[in-house]
Amino acid sequence: MSYLLKNIFSKNNILNSTLLSRTLNTKNIGVFSKFINNNYIYLERNQNRSFSSVSFVAGANTTNTVGISNDHPLWKLGHLNHVAIAVPNLDNAVNFYKNILGVEQVSEAVPQPEHGVYTVFVNLGNTKIELLHPYGEKSPIHNFLEKNKNGGIHHICIEVNNVSKAVKDLLGKGIRPLDPEPKIGAHGNPVVFLHPKDCGGVLVELEQVE
Repeated sequence: MSYLLKNIFSKNNILNSTLLSRTLNTKNIGVFSKFINNNYIYLERNQNRSFSSVSFVAGANTTNTVGISNDHPLWKLGHLNHVAIAVPNLDNAVNFYKNILGVEQVSEAVPQPEHGVYTVFVNLGNTKIELLHPYGEKSPIHNFLEKNKNGGIHHICIEVNNVSKAVKDLLGKGIRPLDPEPKIGAHGNPVVFLHPKDCGGVLVELEQVE
């Protein structure tokens, strides 16, 4: 999982200009480097481990810069949006977080028929817990609760700025989505789930947040 987060979902790795030569030997698929008058470039490695593209990202001076475009990286990873927990009894779960732990911001249960679940969001300030309970006989979490009678962590959700571009990029890195196209999630934003076998055994949801 640490390899996945570091190399597949790598965030901006800003390097000092004196380390630019070392960048060419990094194992990261894509990295940022500080380069020429505080400008930044994005170096992307292809399957042969040679760098296939160099993109200009940000900076004040583009004069006399040859071979560098003004394109930004395709997508960026954001914050942990929520951790989803499947629960066999939604009322008991709400009571635990709201009345026993004393969480002030606990939403009402909302049916999500297109996803086959009821959702309740427990807002902790820095992130959220999403409580999931089956909705309908064909709920996708029925099997999970059959195997985990007391419930448990079902998936994690990480924000991205462009979910479609993220999926396209990750497919090229061998990470499979469960659905070919993003769907609208509980927050009204496009979401996609990534196959847990490709993500260290964890079901990962990507949610587009502007």
